[in-house]
Amino acid sequence: MTMRLSVGIGVLAVVATPALAQSGGPAAGRAGGAPDGWSITVGAAPVLSPAWQGSRDMALSLFPDLRVHYRDVFFASVPDGVGLNLLRRDGWRAGPLVKIRFGRDEDGRGSPFQLTGGSDVLRGLGDVGVAGEAGGFIEKRLGAWRVRGEGRQGFGGHDAAVADVSVARTWRAGRIAGSLGPRATFATGDYLRTYFGIDAGQSLRTGLARYRPGGGLASVGIGGSAIRPIDRNSAVTVFGGVDYLGIKAGQSPLIEQRGRRVQATIGIGYGYRLTL
Repeated sequence: MTMRLSVGIGVLAVVATPALAQSGGPAAGRAGGAPDGWSITVGAAPVLSPAWQGSRDMALSLFPDLRVHYRDVFFASVPDGVGLNLLRRDGWRAGPLVKIRFGRDEDGRGSPFQLTGGSDVLRGLGDVGVAGEAGGFIEKRLGAWRVRGEGRQGFGGHDAAVADVSVARTWRAGRIAGSLGPRATFATGDYLRTYFGIDAGQSLRTGLARYRPGGGLASVGIGGSAIRPIDRNSAVTVFGGVDYLGIKAGQSPLIEQRGRRVQATIGIGYGYRLTL
């Protein structure tokens, strides 16, 4: 049984990968390779990340990691979403995908898994509910390179269309395997207004100027991970990334006065795989 590289792409991160707590969680270490049948991976990952997307304050969260796979067809986890590899040939993969994006509380908690840290600068902005995002993905592998795109429509916490694009190059050094590459997230106006906009009521309560951004680049950055197998069924992964908020997000009074555009995340995860 080989070990499979585990990479978190925003997305979540991704959408909103700068704040892993908001994007859904990390890609923790896990055993891999396409299983012959069903496999379940359980694990956990402490993650240090911004308290919310755009925050200058950091928070430490402990994310549980539960992943379910059926052969090379079905996959389900918080960071990767629930999807099907309907196309699997000549290095191509494509299929439907549904992801979850955690909400944002005005008390500064961006995730139910947050342990310490946080921020109080969101008070007066109100809470943002949990959002689902449904769509699809397409991916092409070219040797050590992987190019991936995702398109999703939000519902619940936001009603925006979101697109993630990424390029990653894999590498190996002895028993350690890794991946590194750039990524970007684009979104329509409702996404940027939900997380970075300031309406009249919010302006009155917070003292921040009104701001109504349109759609465009939400963030751009680079992310990677390195995985070290422990045995045939378990592995440890170190992962991290740095993202920079796009112009329309970065020009929000919330970010200019109370946050920052540079968003860094680092974490370590452990995963153990059970094959059914």
